[in-house]
Amino acid sequence: MQVRDFMTSKVVCVELDDTLQMVKEIFDNTRFHHLLVVDNNKLHGVISDRDLLKALSPNIGSAQETDRDAATLKKRAHQIMSRDLVTLKPDASLHDVVDVFTSYRISCVPIVDQRGNLEGIVSWRDLLKFVRA
Repeated sequence: MQVRDFMTSKVVCVELDDTLQMVKEIFDNTRFHHLLVVDNNKLHGVISDRDLLKALSPNIGSAQETDRDAATLKKRAHQIMSRDLVTLKPDASLHDVVDVFTSYRISCVPIVDQRGNLEGIVSWRDLLKFVRA
């Protein structure tokens, strides 16, 4: 069984200079936990919902919100993304995915072709849905 058989190929991405306001809106309006950061379909980073929570002021949307708190929404995706990426090719095996998840303690794996172009993503949820089917 290859990754291409169970990866999510329709991936929502953000660009390097997209604001955290945009990233927040995507997370708020979807059930995603990871966004891939791309430039010309080349993968540059990953932002998790946890990365976003760490980058934003906890006062956003509260009565205590200040201009300084709101300014955290103006940061850019490239400022908070994880850059040290672990990726796999579409022909990687199910075993390869499990090894990556357990060895690197990450919860998603971007899937790229030989040229580094983004093909999809595999998350723990994708893996569990596939194993359960």
